[in-house]
Amino acid sequence: MTIPADIDTPEVLVDIDILGRNITRMAQAVRAKGLALRPHAKTHKIPEIAERQLAAGAVGLSVATVGEAEVFAASGVQDLFIAYPLWVSPHKAERLRQLTARAKISVGVDSAAGASALGAGLGNAAGEVSVLVEIDSGHHRSGVQPEAAAAVAQAASRAGLKVAGAFTFPGHSYAPGMPAEAAAQEQNALKQAAEALGAAGFEAAVRSGGSTPTALLAEGPVATEVRPGVYVFGDAQQLELGRCALEDIALTVAATVVSRHTSVPGTPARFILDAGSKILGSDRPAWASGLGRLMDHPGARITALSEHHATVEWHDGGPPPPIGARLRVIPNHVCLAINLVDDVAVVSQGKLVDRWAVAARGKNK
Repeated sequence: MTIPADIDTPEVLVDIDILGRNITRMAQAVRAKGLALRPHAKTHKIPEIAERQLAAGAVGLSVATVGEAEVFAASGVQDLFIAYPLWVSPHKAERLRQLTARAKISVGVDSAAGASALGAGLGNAAGEVSVLVEIDSGHHRSGVQPEAAAAVAQAASRAGLKVAGAFTFPGHSYAPGMPAEAAAQEQNALKQAAEALGAAGFEAAVRSGGSTPTALLAEGPVATEVRPGVYVFGDAQQLELGRCALEDIALTVAATVVSRHTSVPGTPARFILDAGSKILGSDRPAWASGLGRLMDHPGARITALSEHHATVEWHDGGPPPPIGARLRVIPNHVCLAINLVDDVAVVSQGKLVDRWAVAARGKNK
């Protein structure tokens, strides 16, 4: 795809045709496994994309914050899971109470203290909110050990909350060779948590997991739903993990070559793009081969980022692009890149067809 002539750089581009294919493919694959799809909207933060996910069969959305939930509820989404162990301040509690009038709301908890505070903060609205107990399936971030899920559920029940089940995030799947192992650990943890909850008298009807690397490795009847997010766009991390191909990349950043270095003998040619960390983000896992990649030049790598400069090493053979050339960059971590812009340019077949506001950008509370 060529960059539309009416696009200035740097600019985030979303290819609506590839986006649609990605949404349809995941929805069909998850449905074929007998699972529910609850995509994580923190990746895109865009109501127009959420609308397409729901139309393709998603049962609702996952979000990370109350602020994101407010944005998507205002756009008409009826079922929202805040997949985070909230500590509810009086201000958050009031916002949650207001949300329950607009949508079905579920919230994550991973401690008895958090569950008690949530119930107390919601007061007579506590019965309108379901909770899922977060369990640790190997990522070792938030979440209790699976066998401890019942104690958290009991605290939630005493606080007047409805216990719907358990959830986990296998974030350790974001490493080479790890998706299959992480998926197996995820399933085992959900099974243990469901057994612990069942022994304590809770049904655990919802058993939720699934990052983008593991979503298609999940299996029923242990899991009931998955919550992938990055699949809608793809990014350089997913490319290097083998979880998507270049033709699946729906989001790129249009950038212009603004400077070329004189090559040092024995080193690759280098040039500078006008897309730095303020539009690409600066995430780089230890295993990543660079800070971003070029869509049409797979051998090139971004080796350094400052706020408005991307240094590219050229490994594609032949002369590097001239000053003024326009290239498409694949960010390493698309969730960060999308949160750095107010809107995105929607393109199809090399033409600008729309602009979408990143409506949930910066909604961190």
